[in-house]
Amino acid sequence: MKTLVIGYGNTLRGDDGVGYRMAEAVESWGLANVEAHPCHQLTPDLAALLAEQERVFFIDASLPQNPHSPLVLTRLQILPTPSAAFTGHHSHPLDLLALAQHLYGHAPLAYTLLLPTWAMGYGEALSPIAERGMGQALRWLQERLLAAA
Repeated sequence: MKTLVIGYGNTLRGDDGVGYRMAEAVESWGLANVEAHPCHQLTPDLAALLAEQERVFFIDASLPQNPHSPLVLTRLQILPTPSAAFTGHHSHPLDLLALAQHLYGHAPLAYTLLLPTWAMGYGEALSPIAERGMGQALRWLQERLLAAA
Protein backbone atom coordinates (compact mmCIF):
# COMPACT_ATOMS: atom_id res chain seq x y z
CA MET A 1 0.00 0.00 0.00
CA LYS A 2 1.53 3.30 -1.10
CA THR A 3 1.73 5.38 2.08
CA LEU A 4 2.73 8.93 2.88
CA VAL A 5 3.72 10.08 6.36
CA ILE A 6 3.53 13.85 6.83
CA GLY A 7 5.00 14.99 10.12
CA TYR A 8 4.72 18.69 10.82
CA GLY A 9 5.53 21.26 13.46
CA ASN A 10 8.06 23.87 14.52
CA THR A 11 11.34 22.23 15.54
CA LEU A 12 12.44 25.46 17.26
CA ARG A 13 9.51 25.29 19.71
CA GLY A 14 10.33 22.21 21.76
CA ASP A 15 7.65 19.52 21.64
CA ASP A 16 5.85 21.23 18.75
CA GLY A 17 8.51 19.68 16.49
CA VAL A 18 7.72 16.07 17.45
CA GLY A 19 5.70 15.41 14.27
CA TYR A 20 8.52 16.73 12.09
CA ARG A 21 10.99 14.49 13.93
CA MET A 22 8.70 11.47 13.48
CA ALA A 23 8.68 11.99 9.71
CA GLU A 24 12.48 12.26 9.71
CA ALA A 25 12.71 8.94 11.58
CA VAL A 26 10.30 7.21 9.17
CA GLU A 27 12.29 8.60 6.25
CA SER A 28 15.45 6.98 7.64
CA TRP A 29 13.81 3.52 7.60
CA GLY A 30 13.86 3.44 3.78
CA LEU A 31 10.72 1.30 3.51
CA ALA A 32 9.38 0.40 0.08
CA ASN A 33 6.08 2.12 -0.78
CA VAL A 34 6.48 4.56 2.14
CA GLU A 35 7.34 8.19 1.61
CA ALA A 36 7.93 10.52 4.54
CA HIS A 37 7.61 14.27 4.32
CA PRO A 38 8.78 16.36 7.31
CA CYS A 39 7.52 19.94 7.08
CA HIS A 40 6.96 22.92 9.31
CA GLN A 41 3.36 23.49 8.23
CA LEU A 42 0.69 22.15 5.94
CA THR A 43 0.63 23.97 2.62
CA PRO A 44 -1.63 23.64 -0.46
CA ASP A 45 1.16 22.20 -2.63
CA LEU A 46 0.97 18.96 -0.60
CA ALA A 47 -2.37 18.17 -2.26
CA ALA A 48 -0.58 16.92 -5.40
CA LEU A 49 1.52 14.54 -3.29
CA LEU A 50 -1.57 13.29 -1.45
CA ALA A 51 -3.34 12.50 -4.71
CA GLU A 52 -0.62 9.94 -5.54
CA GLN A 53 -1.09 7.94 -2.30
CA GLU A 54 -3.37 5.16 -1.09
CA ARG A 55 -2.95 6.11 2.59
CA VAL A 56 -1.59 9.05 4.56
CA PHE A 57 -0.73 9.63 8.21
CA PHE A 58 -0.63 13.26 9.37
CA ILE A 59 1.50 13.42 12.53
CA ASP A 60 1.46 16.41 14.85
CA ALA A 61 1.89 17.42 18.46
CA SER A 62 -1.17 17.64 20.69
CA LEU A 63 -1.56 20.69 22.89
CA PRO A 64 0.21 20.31 26.26
CA GLN A 65 -2.14 18.91 28.92
CA ASN A 66 -1.88 17.96 32.56
CA PRO A 67 -2.07 15.02 32.72
CA HIS A 68 -0.58 14.61 29.26
CA SER A 69 -2.64 13.06 26.49
CA PRO A 70 -2.03 9.58 25.10
CA LEU A 71 -1.40 8.89 21.42
CA VAL A 72 -4.59 9.83 19.58
CA LEU A 73 -5.35 8.25 16.20
CA THR A 74 -8.31 9.58 14.23
CA ARG A 75 -9.55 8.50 10.81
CA LEU A 76 -10.40 11.50 8.67
CA GLN A 77 -13.45 11.86 6.46
CA ILE A 78 -13.32 14.36 3.60
CA LEU A 79 -15.53 17.41 3.88
CA PRO A 80 -18.01 17.87 1.02
CA THR A 81 -16.48 21.15 -0.16
CA PRO A 82 -12.84 22.25 -0.02
CA SER A 83 -11.88 25.06 2.31
CA ALA A 84 -9.61 27.84 1.15
CA ALA A 85 -8.48 28.55 4.70
CA PHE A 86 -4.80 27.66 4.51
CA THR A 87 -3.16 29.61 7.30
CA GLY A 88 0.04 27.66 7.92
CA HIS A 89 0.15 25.46 11.00
CA HIS A 90 -3.50 26.18 11.71
CA SER A 91 -4.60 24.52 8.47
CA HIS A 92 -6.20 21.16 8.96
CA PRO A 93 -5.36 17.93 7.12
CA LEU A 94 -9.01 17.79 5.98
CA ASP A 95 -8.39 20.96 3.97
CA LEU A 96 -5.59 19.20 2.09
CA LEU A 97 -7.63 16.06 1.52
CA ALA A 98 -10.53 18.04 0.12
CA LEU A 99 -8.17 20.01 -2.10
CA ALA A 100 -6.57 16.80 -3.43
CA GLN A 101 -10.00 15.38 -4.19
CA HIS A 102 -11.16 18.60 -5.84
CA LEU A 103 -8.04 19.20 -7.97
CA TYR A 104 -6.87 15.66 -8.73
CA GLY A 105 -9.96 13.50 -8.28
CA HIS A 106 -8.42 11.37 -5.52
CA ALA A 107 -7.81 11.62 -1.80
CA PRO A 108 -6.22 8.74 0.11
CA LEU A 109 -7.41 6.95 3.21
CA ALA A 110 -6.23 9.36 5.91
CA TYR A 111 -5.45 9.47 9.62
CA THR A 112 -4.14 11.98 12.10
CA LEU A 113 -1.81 10.79 14.84
CA LEU A 114 -1.41 13.29 17.68
CA LEU A 115 1.50 12.84 20.08
CA PRO A 116 1.65 13.88 23.75
CA THR A 117 3.59 17.03 24.64
CA TRP A 118 4.59 19.02 27.67
CA ALA A 119 6.65 22.08 26.67
CA MET A 120 6.48 24.26 23.57
CA GLY A 121 8.84 27.05 24.59
CA TYR A 122 11.82 28.17 22.55
CA GLY A 123 14.38 25.41 22.07
CA GLU A 124 15.03 22.32 20.01
CA ALA A 125 14.89 19.65 22.71
CA LEU A 126 11.88 17.41 23.24
CA SER A 127 10.51 16.87 26.75
CA PRO A 128 10.67 13.36 28.22
CA ILE A 129 6.90 13.07 27.64
CA ALA A 130 7.25 13.89 23.93
CA GLU A 131 10.27 11.57 23.61
CA ARG A 132 8.34 8.68 25.17
CA GLY A 133 5.27 9.36 23.01
CA MET A 134 7.40 9.54 19.89
CA GLY A 135 8.99 6.19 20.71
CA GLN A 136 5.57 4.59 21.19
CA ALA A 137 4.26 6.17 17.99
CA LEU A 138 7.28 5.02 15.96
CA ARG A 139 6.84 1.42 17.12
CA TRP A 140 3.09 1.55 16.40
CA LEU A 141 3.57 3.11 12.96
CA GLN A 142 6.37 0.74 11.97
CA GLU A 143 4.15 -2.26 12.75
CA ARG A 144 1.40 -0.90 10.47
CA LEU A 145 3.76 0.04 7.67
CA LEU A 146 5.52 -3.33 7.69
CA ALA A 147 2.20 -5.20 7.81
CA ALA A 148 1.02 -3.39 4.67
CA ALA A 149 4.26 -4.04 2.76
